[in-house]
Order: sequence, then structure tokens, then C-alpha cells
Amino acid sequence: MMSTTGHKTWPKLTSRDEFRFLAEQALKRSTGDHTLVALHDQHSGTTRFANNQIVQNVDTRRGSLSVTVAFGRRRGTAGTTDFSAGAVQETVTRATQIAHLSPDDPEYLPPVEPQPYLTPPTTRAETAAAGPARRLEYTNEAIGQCRMENLGAAGIVSSSIATVGVAASTGLFAHEERTDAQFSLTAQAGEATGWGAAAHRSIDHLRVQERTLTAIDKAKRGLEVRELPPGRYTVILEPAAVAGLWSSLLWMLDAKSYEKGTSAFSGKLGQLIVDKRLTLRNLPAHEDLLGIGFTADGLPTVASDWIADGVLTQLAYDRFTAKVRGIDKIPTLDAPCLSGRGSSLPTLQELIKATERAILVTNFWYIRTVNPTDLTLTGMTRDGTFLVENGAIVSAVKNFRFHESPLRVFNRIAAFTNPAEAITSETGKLLVPAMTLRDFNFSSVTRF
Repeated sequence: MMSTTGHKTWPKLTSRDEFRFLAEQALKRSTGDHTLVALHDQHSGTTRFANNQIVQNVDTRRGSLSVTVAFGRRRGTAGTTDFSAGAVQETVTRATQIAHLSPDDPEYLPPVEPQPYLTPPTTRAETAAAGPARRLEYTNEAIGQCRMENLGAAGIVSSSIATVGVAASTGLFAHEERTDAQFSLTAQAGEATGWGAAAHRSIDHLRVQERTLTAIDKAKRGLEVRELPPGRYTVILEPAAVAGLWSSLLWMLDAKSYEKGTSAFSGKLGQLIVDKRLTLRNLPAHEDLLGIGFTADGLPTVASDWIADGVLTQLAYDRFTAKVRGIDKIPTLDAPCLSGRGSSLPTLQELIKATERAILVTNFWYIRTVNPTDLTLTGMTRDGTFLVENGAIVSAVKNFRFHESPLRVFNRIAAFTNPAEAITSETGKLLVPAMTLRDFNFSSVTRF
């Protein structure tokens, strides 16, 4: 890792031609039956703030090249952060030595052949050009808004640009540039907090002021808190809360666990698993998602339906399992979008206005699996939990712990909005609707 205040003096990221040259050097020097070279070269900057003060503003540069050499089913991988010819040769030598000492991998497959790739919008010039000054501008905007309301502000603004590549002795070659920008803010008023977050390829799309004002509003509303008894409630889940439940569901789509019978979906391929109005798609070309052109294996990302009209249609395959099952085109889930079928869908505000009594949930955290066989989860509400009565938010309520399964709650949908951007720590970014759900099980009240 390199760190400096003069970030413009750093060398440029590894270009397509430079990566091709590095890969050719590695491939020429390898004596293996198969060789794979992978690149990840990133220039990133992060501004952190807490207690209304900037506590960190750093730029970092990280570059790594890994080489995998295989002899039959024995393989070894070595990496380097030094891109000189001598270092690349030494990395190939270490990978070769590791391969000779390794046992056979029964699931090893040679690298894929050359592939056609989509060209999703993985990079934005404004993010690539953003430096410490731009991040400080957004940071000061968030802090300033919170100070005006006598609230505490904590969070991050980050931006990065990376070049990613994969090449192999099979003739495979892929390289692309990817930018990423993120904003997260927790506004605090006494014990009450409000939260907002965003991630996008474009730093201009973070909507810092809008999300800051939303976080401030939630924190201020949380100053006077009521405690309600645990039990089953109608809930209105904002997109982040919906995404939190869906993130656990997405992790369970693994084909191996499905076939072993340890998945909550085992035996349900082709069957209705959630409300028939819901469809989950992978949309790598969607400009508001973080789609990529290719996977770490060099496979192309593809647009695909995973759940169509509530019916499970896809599973997540590794290359070995896909080959065993005769799956030629492996579906990817790098840019998930959940949408609901319906005309003139309501907004979140209209969901609230149309509800007689419900708990409005901003976000969930510390979500853990209780029972993997039916995907029962537990977790807690946070950053704004409110009581809705007669179409209006009437008070904040103490946070709840829940015990529920997405496979149950997403079959009890009363209404939903159009998809909106949502961030989770587990799966990154999704597009999902806000939803009104019936009979949501809050098992206890938390003490904080």
C-alpha cells in the first residue's frame, strides 16, 4: 500500500495494453499445463468524519497481480505488488513450486476459453477525477447541515477507480476500468439516530444533501420514543430494510447446498417461493447498479431472471457444479434488481398515508440466520423506527428484535413501490421496493 498527499504524482493505473504485456510475461515463463493471471489495481480515497469533525482524509494506491499455475489437477497461486519483470517471473516460480507441493483438486477446471463480454457502464469520469477536495466538499455539506440542527454527524465519503483484468493460457483476456463512490451518514440527536447511504459509479449521483436531510429528519423524530410491546405488526419497510432481508435470501441460492438438501430452497426450483408479483433480475447494464463486465473466473456477466413472477428459476453455480449439471451459461448476480408487477405503484409516502397502523422501519442490522432450513432470520431495527397511525408518523418507538423468514414475509405483501436504491453491508447495492408487509413478528424490544 502506498499513501501520499500528492496523489496526482502516482503512476497511472495499469492500462489494458500494460496488463496484456504483464500477462504475456507470466504466460511465457510458466511451464504449467494451464496458467491464469489476475490483476487488481486501485486508487481510492476515503474521508471519515465523526462528532462533526473530519478524522481522516487519505488516498491509497493498491496494486496486485496473482498467478495461478496448474499441472493436471494440482495448482498453486502466488501474488505480488511489484509489477517489474523480475517480480513477475519470481511470482510464476513460486506459484509453480506451490502447485508441485499441492494435492489434486477434484473440482479443478482449466481456465475458460476466450469469451464475449458486455460493456456495462462500469466507469464514470467524474468519479475518476474526484480527489480529496471533492470528498471534503461533500463531507462539509453533511456536517454543516447537521451542525445547523445541533446534531452530531458521523460517516464516510469515498471514491475509487480500479482496473481489473484476467488472462489465461487458453487465450482468455479481459480488462476493464471500474469506478465507485460511496456516502454514508449517521445523524445523532441524543440517543436517537437517523441514517442515509448511497453507492454509485458516479460521485455526482450520491445525492448527499437529500440523504443528509432525510437522516436529520429521522434523528429529530426519534427524540421522543415510545415503547410498544413485541408481537405481530403490519410493517412498512424502507428499501434498505427490504434489501437486508433479501441479502440473506440471495446467499442461499447456492446450487451445491441446494443439491445437498441444506438450502431453504431445496426442491423448490420452478416453484412459487414469494409473492407472484415479484421478479428478481440481474441487470449488469443498469446505470444505477454496480454491474461488472466479467467475473473473477473471466466469465461474462449476463442479464438473467432469478425469480420470475414469484417462481425460483435460477441457482448460483460455480464452474464445476455447472459443468456437472450441463449448465453452459452460468447466471451471475452482480447487479440485482427486485421489482413488483403493477401499474401506477405508490410512493413510500403514499404507503404511509394509506396505512391505518404500522411500524415504519428504516433499516435492519446484525441480521443472522436462526434456522437455515426455512431461512428464519433474526436482527434488529435501527436508525429510525416509527409508529404510523391513520396515515401519519405519530412517534418514534424503541427498536425491536425480529424473528422472521423472507420466504414467509414476502408472501404477506400488502403493497410495494417502484424499485429504489438500497445499500447493505452483505451484498452491496440492490434496487428494491419499499413494502408494506402484514403480520411481521417482532419477538422482543431491544434495550437501546
